[in-house]
Amino acid sequence: MRVCRTGTSPTRLRPDADMNILEDVREAVIAISVGFVASYGDIGKRIGAGPRQVGRAMTLLDDSVPWWRVVYADGTPASCHSGRAPGLLNDEGTPMLGARVDMKRARQQWVP
Repeated sequence: MRVCRTGTSPTRLRPDADMNILEDVREAVIAISVGFVASYGDIGKRIGAGPRQVGRAMTLLDDSVPWWRVVYADGTPASCHSGRAPGLLNDEGTPMLGARVDMKRARQQWVP
């Protein structure tokens, strides 16, 4: 899927693309197994979007999606939702290296 941008903002999508990327991001995040994570870039590669577009779409999703399983490329958990991500990741047994997720052990490996 190719997502077209408009304007000067790299995260602004065409209205007809908004629903597609939202659904694609939702499906990708829901597919992340308990105890594993994906970076914004990992999800972007999976759905054919940039990591900033994924981040923008994540802000529009509701709490029924396991948002805490999406981390920065270096394993840093999200800081939104009052900083609850590290605790939720810990509760799921996600491998950590200090305050970051151990991306070598915890990165979601999707089957093509």
